Amino acid sequence: MSGDHTPKIIGTVWGLLVLNTLGSAGAKTIVPLPRSLIQMVTMGALVAAFALALAVNVRLRVRPSAFVFLLTLLLVSSVFSSVHLESGFGALFRCARLALFVGTLWLVSRWWDGGLTFVRHHIRMYLAVLGTVAAGAVLSPGAALPDLYGGRLVGALWPLTPPQIGQYAAVIIGLTVLLVLGRRTDRTSAVVVIVPSLVLLALTHTRTATLGLLIGLSLAIGSLVLNSGAARRFFAWAVLSATVAAVGFASALQTWFLRGQSQENFSSLTGRAKVWHALLAAPRTTTEYVFGAGLGDKSFGGLPIDNSWLAVFNEQGVIGVVLVAAVVIVLGGVALLRPPSLQRACAIFLISYCAIASYTEAGLGDASPYLLHLAVAASLLATPAPATPLPTPRVPRRHVPRWAQRSEVI
Repeated sequence: MSGDHTPKIIGTVWGLLVLNTLGSAGAKTIVPLPRSLIQMVTMGALVAAFALALAVNVRLRVRPSAFVFLLTLLLVSSVFSSVHLESGFGALFRCARLALFVGTLWLVSRWWDGGLTFVRHHIRMYLAVLGTVAAGAVLSPGAALPDLYGGRLVGALWPLTPPQIGQYAAVIIGLTVLLVLGRRTDRTSAVVVIVPSLVLLALTHTRTATLGLLIGLSLAIGSLVLNSGAARRFFAWAVLSATVAAVGFASALQTWFLRGQSQENFSSLTGRAKVWHALLAAPRTTTEYVFGAGLGDKSFGGLPIDNSWLAVFNEQGVIGVVLVAAVVIVLGGVALLRPPSLQRACAIFLISYCAIASYTEAGLGDASPYLLHLAVAASLLATPAPATPLPTPRVPRRHVPRWAQRSEVI
């Protein structure tokens, strides 16, 4: 299977998966978009992605993948918890969405061969999303930097929140930096991706994305230091630049980091801690404790949970938490066992970023950009299948007369 070239249509499939996970809730756009229309577009994108993946993989050839297998178990557990309809019929709809999402990952897993193909798809698709954000900011700065979000950058053409934009920017910045260090892209192309993305990330004032980028890149580059001179030089310059910035711009960095919040609000993680305490203190039956209340909108008491582990616990129970933890541990363990390489570094960056973001963002238990990030990591860690040797053409045996055989013996 590794010998097959990845069909171009797989890039379209990946783009449709990205579109599906953009969500339908966010800021007010320049042209008001009904939520029902956005949901129709995102769900239609997922159906189209599954159909295209099925069309290009009619024989249903898949790669054995612990990552997708664990997601399948999570799907089964989610269906079991959702059939009780404690979260309403929407839970079954979300299960159907997760089923199509996981099914599409199974179908495209055929082309997971440890290469960088899906990294490039990932960067292109999220760069296109950020392009719409930048276009919205140019067309209507007031709509893109509304007072409702404290002047933070939002999507003015498609309803995207600051954390979403920050996440997309941080991920493609990190992957592009690693591609430059691995000499898999030229510096001009890298600048075109990195510089605008850094500007958008700064305008979102997203602390989680910034920390995830810095820590994830440190771990990824650290895995290359012993084998790459470029990684060693970049690491040294990064440490020097960070030290200078910390000393010379400490006040500005602190202002950016606090976003004008009080110490009390900052210490409670912008009010998240109150929701977390209420969620953990809520009474639960044994079934709810083990299997959860079914897939929902990742909220509790009308407020967003903003923590992947607590959201999974609330909706998919202890079993869900164990399965999601297994996903992260298995991918992380495989990455640590691989020899140093650019693919391994990219996988370490994506895994560590998702692990860091899971503390203040929900999404690891349902179809989301975080699962797409981890899917790219799984594709990078896949071992290429041995190439099938070409059959040797059979050479017809020539008939040798008996008199000629006797002469050869003589």
